[in-house]
Amino acid sequence: QVQLVESGGGLVQPGGSLRLSCAASGFTFSAYAMSWYRQAPGKERELVAAMPSAGGSTSYADSVKGRFTISRDNDKNTVYLQMNSLKPEDTAVYYCYAYAVVVTTEGRYDDDYWGQGTQVTVSS
Repeated sequence: QVQLVESGGGLVQPGGSLRLSCAASGFTFSAYAMSWYRQAPGKERELVAAMPSAGGSTSYADSVKGRFTISRDNDKNTVYLQMNSLKPEDTAVYYCYAYAVVVTTEGRYDDDYWGQGTQVTVSS
């Protein structure tokens, strides 16, 4: 059974920090690109940060560059999002997302999974 379980969300004051974690199970974590998305009330879900399966460069939304850092530990099947200098506009539900192109003897297909989300609220 595939699971992506986020944790680490909560209420933090502007300028504060949080570290989100996403623990994966039920699939070959190291073969999947991992991303963090967020969705604020009344807005569409947006990509925050992404990291390929092995090596390569990370990418970030312009709104979080220099403040957020995505990382992964393939030994622990976990991806992290370190969020510093938080702003009220960072308030959203944050989702973990896993994606891979799976190649089999019968062909190729996209495979992806979403976590259930964790609430981050930045407010004084």
